[in-house]
Amino acid sequence: MKARTIIISVITLILTVSCATEYDKLLRGHDIPAKYAKAFELFEDGKFQKAADMFESLSLATKGTAQDDTVQFYWALSNYRYKDFITAESNFSEFISVFPLSPFAEQARFLYIDCLYKSTYRYELDQTPTYRALTELNRYMTLYPDNKYMEECEKMRTDLEERLDKKAFEAAHLYYHMEDYLAAHYALKNVLKEDAENIYREEILYFVAMSSYKYAENSVAEKKHERYLSFVDDYYNFVSEYPESKHRRELDNIYARVNRIVKRID
Repeated sequence: MKARTIIISVITLILTVSCATEYDKLLRGHDIPAKYAKAFELFEDGKFQKAADMFESLSLATKGTAQDDTVQFYWALSNYRYKDFITAESNFSEFISVFPLSPFAEQARFLYIDCLYKSTYRYELDQTPTYRALTELNRYMTLYPDNKYMEECEKMRTDLEERLDKKAFEAAHLYYHMEDYLAAHYALKNVLKEDAENIYREEILYFVAMSSYKYAENSVAEKKHERYLSFVDDYYNFVSEYPESKHRRELDNIYARVNRIVKRID
């Protein structure tokens, strides 16, 4: 049994080396039809890294021929399937630029966007890649309003926009945590000035009101009246939009207290 196992291992090794040698010779050689066929064989077998290398080796030889866009697209797609999204992004970007009218153009644009999407970061980190992905995504959805990837596009756009909304909210909310209530008030209002549809609008308006209240509470006596009135304005803004909010009772209680104080001052 042991001898048989050794023989099988040796045969397997020989076959592997033979196949590797055949692949390497083909990769370095100039038999374009054989390389073309092998590249697709590797792709269909799920050997995407080797397929990508083979398509890359074909890219110069087929440049300007009828096979050019096919080779370039499958080179990009092989890298994409291999999950080398950085290289695939570059491949697809080049493809879109060179072959805008190719039958593969629509799919290439979507996969390019997907590569960009996969390269974005959590909301706490730099969102420059998120803005870039959103720009390309919106462009794609305008160019191809009936594309078959529309559902996936909508999901990506929702995720990216929510990430930006959270980033903006948390950055402004940080001032509130730091107890810099005047800065918090301005920063939170500015978030809605720049994006009135921010998904955290209710929370933002709540903290705008709370910032006004706490800023007034911490003010010197002669400034309190004016600043309590600012809270009253923010309170009315909030309850007019969110009369059933979970924050309503808390703000109602604060308003009642502030109202009594303002009447005494008047």
